[in-house]
Amino acid sequence: MSWLWIALLALAVAVLVGAEWSRLEERFGGPARRRRERGRRKSKLRVVTSSEEDDFAASVERDLSLLPTIDEDERRR
Repeated sequence: MSWLWIALLALAVAVLVGAEWSRLEERFGGPARRRRERGRRKSKLRVVTSSEEDDFAASVERDLSLLPTIDEDERRR
């Protein structure tokens, strides 16, 4: 195979990639990567049932009660 045929083949590949660049970017580019990552994160989420919801609310209240607070009088000083 001569160098001319190799150059023509490389040129044809370059033209093909140039013509299909928008589709390639849509499939393999930055936005597609973010969509895939978001899909992976969303697949790990789960629905909380009502019994779990009560446990969650109780744990939040418990955590909030353990937080240190500042009285209004102390904050004015």
